[in-house]
Amino acid sequence: MPESSQRRVSSGTRRIKFITYGRYDKLKRVRITAVRAADYKDLQERYENPIEHTCDVKVGDVFVSKDGERPEDLCPSAWESMEKFVRELAEGGGNFFDGWMKDPQTAMISCNDGFRPVSFFIETVD
Repeated sequence: MPESSQRRVSSGTRRIKFITYGRYDKLKRVRITAVRAADYKDLQERYENPIEHTCDVKVGDVFVSKDGERPEDLCPSAWESMEKFVRELAEGGGNFFDGWMKDPQTAMISCNDGFRPVSFFIETVD
C-alpha cells in the first residue's frame, strides 16, 4: 500500500485545502500552453527602463513539463509563477482553491511580468 502524505499549497490570501495523495512511482506530464499575452506600452513608457530582450513566449506556444521540471525553452520567470501548480498536477493533485477551475486537473496562471504578462493554461497529459 502506497504511503500517503498531506500538502498545503497557498497563494496570496486564498488557501488551498489540504490535499491527500498517494506516493507516485511516475509523475504525470503537464502541458503548459500560452493562451493570451498583453503588452502594456503605457506602463512600459512610464515605469520601465529600456531593455533589449524580453520573453520569447508567444500565444500558441506549448511546453511539456516532465517529472515536474521546467521545460527547457520556458521563460524562467514564468516558471516561477506556475511551478507549484505544475508540480501539484504532476503529483496527481489539483482542485486548486476549492473548485476554481471547471476541470480540477487544470490551472490558469499568468507570468509575473507586469508590462507583458502571458497567461498559461496548465493541464495534465497522462
